[in-house]
Amino acid sequence: MTGGRNGFLLLGGAASVGAGALHLFAAGLHTEHATLARLMVVLAAAQCAVGLPASVGTRKAMPVMVIGVNLVAVVIWGYTRFAGLPWPDALGAAEAPQFLDSTCAALGVLAIAGATVVLAHPGASLPTASTATAAGLAGALAVAAMLGGAGHVHSHDEGDHTHAAGGDHTDHGTDAAWPRPWDPATQIDVSRVPGVTAAQEQRATALIRSTLDQLPAFADVGSIGTLGFRSIGDSATGYEHYVNTGYIRDDRFLDATHPESLVYRVDGADRTLVSAMYIAKGKKIDDSELVDYGGSLMQWHVHDNLCWKAGADGPQVAGVTDAQGNCPLNSINPGAGNPMVHVWITANQCGPFAALEGHGAGQAATTVDSRRTDTCSHDHTGGHR
Repeated sequence: MTGGRNGFLLLGGAASVGAGALHLFAAGLHTEHATLARLMVVLAAAQCAVGLPASVGTRKAMPVMVIGVNLVAVVIWGYTRFAGLPWPDALGAAEAPQFLDSTCAALGVLAIAGATVVLAHPGASLPTASTATAAGLAGALAVAAMLGGAGHVHSHDEGDHTHAAGGDHTDHGTDAAWPRPWDPATQIDVSRVPGVTAAQEQRATALIRSTLDQLPAFADVGSIGTLGFRSIGDSATGYEHYVNTGYIRDDRFLDATHPESLVYRVDGADRTLVSAMYIAKGKKIDDSELVDYGGSLMQWHVHDNLCWKAGADGPQVAGVTDAQGNCPLNSINPGAGNPMVHVWITANQCGPFAALEGHGAGQAATTVDSRRTDTCSHDHTGGHR
């Protein structure tokens, strides 16, 4: 093709075929949701059916068909990133954008753009070299998205579970126990916990993933002081907390790039980052935003028995109240503070949201069975506070 409308139509057609190929690939990742997989196959066939003729022909109906099919695909993708659909069940909850589906949507937008230019400016030209390069890049992007698809994490209502495609899925049964052992070297699995919704699974999974991705930036305990982190002086427990009051006061919520507190395992003079401790400013322990975020997967708690004293770099922990509720000399107990929750980036027998158990572990909102869901047996190295 020498240019003009054929060049733009070729580009739009190639992008539509690329999007269709990605939908076909995605269908294979969702085989446990038969209805959704079939719909993806149908959409893939439609995108390829309009894309292939558009890339080799000049019929006036082709750009309209390319726009129509890809507009449906892009609108559905955009809507399901923010809300669920009533049908099929697998799309009942919103799903966070990921590279595979975002690339598919981007190719759909490119197909719409190319076809729109043909309709709006029939005389517009596009050099053959530019057309070939753009079409080739669209194809390369589609291939890259397929290669990265093995890491695609998705959560759907059908089967009420979350998994990482390409990994080994552990079937915990209809009523899987929680908490369960956590190892960041394996896939994230918060599935099939009774009473936990697909949306809660997805939010919990996303929080774990973002923490794993972002928290290593704070691994060097010697450098976090410049960011505003200060130790609360609890290294004697075996785990030392560093708190950032500036991050506590801002309006960020469960932001792995601005964790309100960092937890390091103590080994003599060495410190190993093991967990973030997110703190919710100005909320009560039973706040609906906290309770509903991860359901029973996450247990927000407060520390209402800690005693504090003034230190050179800020407040320091002096201990916990005695049986009469009194603090050691020259320290005070301010009562319960802002609710908090841990997310571990190292292995923990009590799960990714495990509490640092033991003396001063904190109080949680009462649950149905009156036990905390972020604690388990005490025969592990879970820390002391």
